[in-house]
Amino acid sequence: MRVLAVDFGGKRIGVAVGETAFDIITPRPALTATGTLKGDAALISQTARNEAAERIILGIPVNEEDSRMERICRKLGELIAEQGWAVDLVDEAFTSEEADVELRTYGLKASERRKQRDGEAARLIYQRWMFEQTNA
Repeated sequence: MRVLAVDFGGKRIGVAVGETAFDIITPRPALTATGTLKGDAALISQTARNEAAERIILGIPVNEEDSRMERICRKLGELIAEQGWAVDLVDEAFTSEEADVELRTYGLKASERRKQRDGEAARLIYQRWMFEQTNA
């Protein structure tokens, strides 16, 4: 199954495309957020269609009790689902930080890490989702 993993942010939306049959995930360049949840849901939906995805994996921050961003991500998930997509929510706590640490090991400059961080965070969200699928 082909899936689109999403690391949502107010300015940039990290995306990565995964193939579950081979457990391969490829980060894509970040999308520029539209400024509205409805617009972002449409953008993510279109990206999933362009990538021939069958499911969308959306990262949500659950490390803080009832956080504003968690509510925003849950609403975004609802808007995406209203467009006919199967949406799975996955804890994305610290994925951006983990991605930055990983990118540092490649010796990338800060400007290069910023360009790749969102896609790498989406890749980590996919990995967490796959772990949940195989250990359920």
